[in-house]
Amino acid sequence: MTISNSHLSHPKYRPDIDGLRAVAVLSVVAFHAFPDWMKGGFIGVDIFFVISGFLISTIIFENLDKGTFSFSEFYARRIKRIFPALLLVLTVSIVFGWFALLADEYKQLGKHTMAGVGFVSNLVLWGESGYFDNAAETKPLLHLWSLGIEEQFYFLWPLLCCLFWRMNFRRIALLLSCILASFVLNIYMIRSDGVATFYSPLTRFWELLFGSLLAFTVLYHKSFVDKFQKNQFVINGFSLFGFLILGFGFLSINKDAYFPGFWALIPVIGAVLIIFAGPNAMLNRLFLSNKIVVWFGLISFPLYLWHWPLLTFLRIVERGTPDRFLRLAAVFLSILLAWLTYKFVEGKIRKSKGYKFVGTLVLLSIVLFLSGSAVFYKDGFAERKAVTTSDFTKEVQYQFMGPIWAYTKNDTCLSEYPYKDQNTLAWWFCMKSGTNPPTILLLGNSYANQLYPGFAKNEKLKHQTILSIGTCGVGFDNSGDDPRSPCYGSRITDQAKFIDDIIKRTPSIKFVILDGLSRQPSSDEIARVIQRIDFLEKQGVKVIIFTPHIRPGFHPKACFKSPLKQHPKDCLVSSDVRSSILKDFSPLLVAVNKTHPGVLVFEQNDVFCDRKDGKCSYVKNGLPLYRDEGHTSEYASLLLQDYFTKWASSHVPSILDSAPAGN
Repeated sequence: MTISNSHLSHPKYRPDIDGLRAVAVLSVVAFHAFPDWMKGGFIGVDIFFVISGFLISTIIFENLDKGTFSFSEFYARRIKRIFPALLLVLTVSIVFGWFALLADEYKQLGKHTMAGVGFVSNLVLWGESGYFDNAAETKPLLHLWSLGIEEQFYFLWPLLCCLFWRMNFRRIALLLSCILASFVLNIYMIRSDGVATFYSPLTRFWELLFGSLLAFTVLYHKSFVDKFQKNQFVINGFSLFGFLILGFGFLSINKDAYFPGFWALIPVIGAVLIIFAGPNAMLNRLFLSNKIVVWFGLISFPLYLWHWPLLTFLRIVERGTPDRFLRLAAVFLSILLAWLTYKFVEGKIRKSKGYKFVGTLVLLSIVLFLSGSAVFYKDGFAERKAVTTSDFTKEVQYQFMGPIWAYTKNDTCLSEYPYKDQNTLAWWFCMKSGTNPPTILLLGNSYANQLYPGFAKNEKLKHQTILSIGTCGVGFDNSGDDPRSPCYGSRITDQAKFIDDIIKRTPSIKFVILDGLSRQPSSDEIARVIQRIDFLEKQGVKVIIFTPHIRPGFHPKACFKSPLKQHPKDCLVSSDVRSSILKDFSPLLVAVNKTHPGVLVFEQNDVFCDRKDGKCSYVKNGLPLYRDEGHTSEYASLLLQDYFTKWASSHVPSILDSAPAGN
């Protein structure tokens, strides 16, 4: 067999497949714009995977059989198909970001622009995932993860196919082996590392390969296929069943499902059945081949590219979820831009002959990559007018810190208290303020860890050594069903034993601060907390409970004038919320006081609420007291120490003694 430079042949056009593309893209757009209405709309991406695998494999298989497959022509066609719309959307995004984004946001956009041009967005997003990662809704190029999966498949699959054809193996056996290996890896990984399973090409390729299997069946088992497709009742049944499966997926699967996993079989099988039914099946002919539906299919790629940046930029500008009218307007604008892109950019370049435009597109992609790298390595050009004329001074931006909380872990702590899974867990807190034995332990989850900078930098506590370690709640309760969580399954008991051992073998620890307790603790949590206090007091430590603090429930960036939003959100709330928190939390305090009257309680809302004017604020002295929807900023942690020191002087003066408490 030879691989020549003759022109690639292409399969006969099927309007119903474009119609299926329309179903896929509109479900994704609906999910992103109105997630409560279309909870499972994200499976439209998986429908795209099947369609792509089917069409690409049909082209590859047919041309390999004829000896007309050409790598250069194959990839030239990919460039002309993908690059025009992609480069346009990336260019508009990075230009708009110059005027609309803050330095940390723009820096992230630069990074994601590079990843988008290089078709590795899925790998970059995989690497970014973590406890303090920015919300998906604030990443305008997040949706390019799926394009990364597809292009990685387009790079590897033709090479493997050429190898299969040259070596004359049983191709169906090799194809099935690839599907099985990828699917099994997906099932194996989904509960241990859901993020990796979602973004990894190795756990996603099976979806595209199902399309390849369908292409193989159609091409090499024509008599079998013809037998079915001549039976109108059978193909109508296949198509109807495929639609019912997809409908079930749209309504039943949600973002909390272990996806892809077994759940991804729903969109994959549904899409396979609909494509296999052929263009003459009733639903395929009457619905999918309808001119309006086909039109949406034709603009599906630019529509997919445009809709997410528009919705995300809108959310960033609004500093919260936009109202329905604005989201609907963004959807209509994305449809208009998709049509204009298809008609005046994508369509003309796609239909050009030979290698015309290929060199220009590659050159433009290099320029865009370099532009993204400049934005990233220049830290988002913090001196831009858009930033300097907003309320976001360097100090304000520092307090937000983005996805990187500076006090997660340090080498001093990690070397003294190595934990077996510290490098593989989704998050792990381990901070120690010096080399002396620890005297104050911050115990709890991220809400205990957020106290660390204040305690570590408090001049009146400089003789103390602060240790913040562990990630679970005070009572070591399960943190949900996230397999990446350090508090998932048996990891809870492992971590509890690890921290208990530290306390037992470290007599220098004289004070334990408990924070991160639920505002409305259940009876089970109260029992676990009391059990914890039992253990701590038996070790001879003084226990201090920090009451829950108020939380904004929205990103505090909304409290500041931003580049395109000159009227910030009112970030003053009634102190009634403080009273409500104390009322909800009181059952735990009452129970603890009955069994352990020596436990002290520090009401930390004084830093947020003014008892005189009856107001609580998320901003103080022009700086944010929160770095996200619930966690306090470093500035708040430092301010809190002023209140804590005054309180401690009358309630626990020994913590302020000049000599270390352990001596």
